[in-house]
Amino acid sequence: MKILTIIGARPQFIKAGAVSREIAKHKNIKEVIVHTGQHYDSNMSDIFFEQMRIPKPDYYLGIGGKTHGAMTGQMIEKIEEVALKEKPDIIMVYGDTNSTLAGAIVGSKIHIPIAHVEAGLRSFNMKMPEEINRILTDRVSKWLFCPTDTAVENLKKEGFDNFECKIIKSGDVMQDAAMFYKKYAKEPQNVRIEDKFILSTIHRAENTDDENRLKNIFEALESIAKEKQIILPLHPRTSKLLEKYGIVPENITIIEPVGYLEMVWLLDNSDMVITDSGGLQKEAFFFKKPCITLRDETEWVELIKNGFNVLAGADKNKILYVYKNFKFNDDFEINLYGNGKASEMICKELFSE
Repeated sequence: MKILTIIGARPQFIKAGAVSREIAKHKNIKEVIVHTGQHYDSNMSDIFFEQMRIPKPDYYLGIGGKTHGAMTGQMIEKIEEVALKEKPDIIMVYGDTNSTLAGAIVGSKIHIPIAHVEAGLRSFNMKMPEEINRILTDRVSKWLFCPTDTAVENLKKEGFDNFECKIIKSGDVMQDAAMFYKKYAKEPQNVRIEDKFILSTIHRAENTDDENRLKNIFEALESIAKEKQIILPLHPRTSKLLEKYGIVPENITIIEPVGYLEMVWLLDNSDMVITDSGGLQKEAFFFKKPCITLRDETEWVELIKNGFNVLAGADKNKILYVYKNFKFNDDFEINLYGNGKASEMICKELFSE
């Protein structure tokens, strides 16, 4: 059996790496990895793949930095060329990027069954490009590997029980990855880190592109930072917009973006996470940290329902109220995401046919 894996961003490599390590246990399975280049990352050198213990891509398409239409169209063309050459039995896609949608369209057009890892997630915000990508990818996939009960329920509500597909609650491969990489975590260098600190990230366009939202968020962070150190690896795009709006953060420990192993260390050693990242919300749970989410909605509703996470949006007063008053659930033993067995479940399902 041959699997063609399509990925285009560093987080997808981390997720796919967890599954690739499980695939490698099956000697009769060959995996061919295609990196579309959707998110160019200068850190993704040979050293990156060696340090992260991730297989190097077999193909690099170099498609990035374009409009959604140009990017997706070129990916479809190039992925189809690879698929026709490699003749895989399965095309595997992850998450909700343009690379994910392009791989799914190729598979559906040339009749190669598609396995979608992280299926069934919904923000119910159709202005998000990711929402369009995940809905369309789910619709043409044969295997829908859902990370949560909520994801399974979303698909059933949308009528997927009536389609030719298999809905499987696999758990979340990011928990597999987090557990694997914890032992390889590295402390960031050249930064003063106090014994107790909060880890924060801000990068989503809904926050960074809105001057008022960004000002409110940083005013709240500055207030909290007077009591406890906040370490903020600052996304270059956020940095440029802070400068554009004349926002000069005070008190906050701003550092350059860090690699995944450094981020794992920061997560593991922090007291709390304040973020607008989707992935970091889950990782906060994996590392048993309470989380304040600077968004108005989240795909990870089970974290909200169980009291591990609170949506505070960009409301300064709400952010500060949650920080000072909310009683977070500290029972992190609950199994919400598969307890690190998602990759094993995915491979068992795929290779049983």
